[in-house]
Formats: sequence, structure tokens, C-alpha cells
Amino acid sequence: MAAVLIDDEARARLVKRFGEDVGAWCDELPALVARLAARWGLTVVDAKPGNTGRTLICHGDDGLTKVLKLTPDHTIAASEAAALRAWDGCSRVVQVLDTELAAGAILLEGIDPGTQLLEAGANVPWAEVGDLLAQLHSVTPPSDFPSLEDRVVFMYRLAERGLRGSVAEATLSLETLDRARSRALELATGGGGNAIVHGDLHPGNVLDGGPGRGAVAIDPRPSVGDPSFDLADWVTLPMRDGGTLEDGFDAIAPHLPGFDAGRVRAWCVALAPLFVMRPLERGERTPFVDAMLSFCR
Repeated sequence: MAAVLIDDEARARLVKRFGEDVGAWCDELPALVARLAARWGLTVVDAKPGNTGRTLICHGDDGLTKVLKLTPDHTIAASEAAALRAWDGCSRVVQVLDTELAAGAILLEGIDPGTQLLEAGANVPWAEVGDLLAQLHSVTPPSDFPSLEDRVVFMYRLAERGLRGSVAEATLSLETLDRARSRALELATGGGGNAIVHGDLHPGNVLDGGPGRGAVAIDPRPSVGDPSFDLADWVTLPMRDGGTLEDGFDAIAPHLPGFDAGRVRAWCVALAPLFVMRPLERGERTPFVDAMLSFCR
């Protein structure tokens, strides 16, 4: 049975992100996929959810698994491709096979087994994550990448749009979000470094590449700035299981030379509202959510 390229739920997510005009892109998606599949010798076997486009798992004519990423926002595709190409040859980053950026399309290698580290629970391969972060941040940034300040402005603008009038606003005020935005902008402009920052390096965007490959990063939203930004999702992981931020520091620090606990802690505080918006919308008040709300205050 052929994979469903886009269903009602996927369309609704894209409309929420891009507005009603994205409906035309959704309608034209089957024709676009058919053309690219013919060009690159692909058979689509599965489709993955996403908020900025569609990720299609494919079998190539050469027998290899490949991933076709498509987005209606061609700037997202161009930015992602540029970052992945800057990291070309890094074993901890998914590799680009080809692109058609005028169509918002990137063809990537398949990662086997490709399970998200989100599913690892407490069994986080911290040495691999440390090596991943070190590889990402050791590459010289291209001169035309946006700044981390730009990324922060975009993230908080999107967050404000999502928070305003939502269920979460009863607990997380717009004033609290604005205070966090000011903290994040101060950090982003405070001279914390000049690395390529992945920008969305949570455990859902790191895949298991098997015994020979280990942790592999996907889906960057790149900028240039303080590498400590990329650690917030990792050092807060133990807090989801009743641990502390210090537990996260202790887990990653031995595997990451130059670990700056002060700046990482400051980023955790600045980004705390973004950690809790979706849980609050779902009505969740876990110890992790309460801890993040404490950070907000």
C-alpha cells in the first residue's frame, strides 16, 4: 500500500505554522513527490510528521534507504542544507545526497535503525552526545549564516504567537515570556562563542545510527553564536525523571571539553518557557513543568 503523503492532521499542522495559503502546496505535493521520485529513483514507503513540511522515508533504486524532506518554506530547506554541507564528513551528522532547493527539497542518507534518542529514556549515550556536540561546534561557520540573535528573535516571536490566547497563557504569562526573551537575547549577544549552533538539538532530532555510527543529528535550524545554546535540551533530561539540572551537568561535562556550566544554566533559565508551553496546553503539571516554571520566575 502506498504511503499517505499528507493527511488532515499533517495539513492542519502546516496551516497552523504557515497560514491557510499553504493549502495550495499541500494540494500540489503528490505531483512534486512523483517528479522528484522519478529524478532520484525513489519509492516512498512511509511519511513522518513534522511542523514545517513532510519527511518521506524512501527506498532507492540502489537498494538503500533514503529520506526526502520537503517544505513550503524554501528558506528553511536552504538553511538546513547549508548547515549539513558545512558539517559534511562529520560522522555525527546526517549527510546530504542531493538537493533541489528551488522546490524546497533535500535528499538525505537513511539512518539505520533511525530510532530517536527521545525513546532512550534514562539510557542516554552521553559519550556519543558529547562527541556529537563537539563535532557540531568545531566546524568553522560560513560567513553568511544568520546570528543566534536572529534565531532567538524568531523562536520567541513564534512562541508569543502560540501563547497568546492559548490555554497555557493562564499559567505562563506573556510578561514572563517577554522576560525570558530578554534573557535569551542578552545571552545571544553576550559573546559566548562563534560556533555553528544546531538550534533545535533535542533528543527527537538525534537518531540512533547503530553500533557503527551511534548518535546522529538531523533537522538543524542553524545560526552562529554561543554553542552552550545546544545543551539546554540535554542537561534538563534528568529533570524529567526526578533528577536535577546538576545531574545533567554531571552526565555531559566529562564528555565535552570546555563545558561552561554557568552559561548552560543561564540558557536553561532563558529557554524555560519554551519547554513548558506544549505541556501546559495539554494540561500537564508534572514536576518537570513545575521546575521549568520556577526557572521562569
